Amino acid sequence: MHGITTYRIGLSALALTMAGMLAAPLAYAQTAGMERRGDVRDTRQDGRKDGRQAKQDCKASGEKRSECRQEKRDTKQDARGDARDVRRN
Repeated sequence: MHGITTYRIGLSALALTMAGMLAAPLAYAQTAGMERRGDVRDTRQDGRKDGRQAKQDCKASGEKRSECRQEKRDTKQDARGDARDVRRN
């Protein structure tokens, strides 16, 4: 009876150890991807903020509304390009 219990405990410990060893590389691989996605998200968010600021500055200078809209679009488009570059690297 004592031998069977010891065997079961040992087998359980081995199974948990193996599961931990297999899960460690998977968690590490996800971290790099998550970090990269975070960098892309931050880049795009900065582009949105810069676009809003560019539009406000444009409106304050008295330019036409359509020119201000286009300036905001260009700023955001540049940020999207930067985010693609971050994703590729």
